[in-house]
Amino acid sequence: MTDRSSSRTALAVAWLRAAHQVLEAAPRILEDPVAVPLLGGDTAQRIRAGAPRFQTAAARGLRSHVVLRSRHAEEQLRRAVARGAVQYVLLGAGYDTFALRQPDWARPLRIFEVDHPGSQAEKRRCMAQAGLEAPANLRFAPVDFERESLLDGLRRHRIDPSVPTFFAWLGVTMYLSKGAVAATLCDTAAFAPGSGIVLTFAAPRGSDADAEAVQSGLAQRAAAAGEPWLSHYDPGEIEAALCQAGYGEVDFLTPQQARARYYEQRPADLPPPTRVNLVCAWR
Repeated sequence: MTDRSSSRTALAVAWLRAAHQVLEAAPRILEDPVAVPLLGGDTAQRIRAGAPRFQTAAARGLRSHVVLRSRHAEEQLRRAVARGAVQYVLLGAGYDTFALRQPDWARPLRIFEVDHPGSQAEKRRCMAQAGLEAPANLRFAPVDFERESLLDGLRRHRIDPSVPTFFAWLGVTMYLSKGAVAATLCDTAAFAPGSGIVLTFAAPRGSDADAEAVQSGLAQRAAAAGEPWLSHYDPGEIEAALCQAGYGEVDFLTPQQARARYYEQRPADLPPPTRVNLVCAWR
């Protein structure tokens, strides 16, 4: 996104998360009681009225991808806390709701939501209309990347690079050049040993028809919203970028792991992924 408006793709993701709460049976892949009220009082009614549109094969695949990546990121955050992380930084936070529904184990964290000022202002407007108050350990960190670098923005908001920190960077890398991705990875890898990052990436076009349909759907929606995808990585490329930035331990979530952890013990109302472009790396 290059203008000063809020991100339309971030809002679309928020609707997918809300639809998961309304349309899928418990236990859900992502239990998010804040997702629906954040978008307004008539959100559940609008989702039910539009159920045929939300229940196409493409829509269900997109929704599965969105809630899976958030669930996995939050589980990796808990792992990071066990390893000593004291800061949680969401890069391109969008309408993420973790801080608004955080479990007890997250209360000691300092949580920073980094995003474009326009997107962040719109989220805060939604919070105010829904009567949702920011918890004491959350700080909003607006950064206009046309005017300052990520590292400068992190410093301005007093995000401490000397302590173990966990970064979530979901649904963002594909909108950036590979040079910008590499620079961001270097900035995050400059944090204290014990820090980590979880991120998504877009794979090059391949032979996996189901995965390609989901990815193409996301890319088409983003382009239509004026936010085209710029970069693609195969797993070897993103691992090399992480290692070159300074990360050591790199762990990809495989489709088999995703299915076993998140899909097998719940109703078969969302398709498990056939390709998962989620990776976690540690300093």
